[in-house]
Amino acid sequence: MNPSLIKLKPAVSKKWLIASAGLMWTAIGMMLCRLAYHWLAADLSSVWETVFGGCGLAASVGVYYFGFSKIAEKNIDRLCLFPEKVCFFAFQAWKSYLLILVMIGMGYLLRHSLIQKGYLAVVYIAIGGALFLSSFHYYGALVRGCEFRRP
Repeated sequence: MNPSLIKLKPAVSKKWLIASAGLMWTAIGMMLCRLAYHWLAADLSSVWETVFGGCGLAASVGVYYFGFSKIAEKNIDRLCLFPEKVCFFAFQAWKSYLLILVMIGMGYLLRHSLIQKGYLAVVYIAIGGALFLSSFHYYGALVRGCEFRRP
């Protein structure tokens, strides 16, 4: 790589990568749950708020356990294999950036669809809650360090 271009590369330690990924997962999870909360509070009676909110929370535990926790662990393992200094944007795999764009687009389409917000709230709580719970894997990796990762 051209030495003048290396200066432009935002290199950080892998601890910053792990922290950034955890903070991103926490922030997006909270944002999705907050959006769902406002939908439930505005559109439904208190009984249905509770039912839809409970369904979303139950689904978030399943999505966390069977999906996002494993994705977070794989990403942490990937980050721990990096050298000590690496580009800041490597906190997610490059193919994950495409998936993020697809998810943003799907979220936009769903929010502007004819689907009632109460039903969307269940999906948003499930995904947001799972992201939030999975973010704690990143914080645990920060505390334990990469040297304690499984081979």
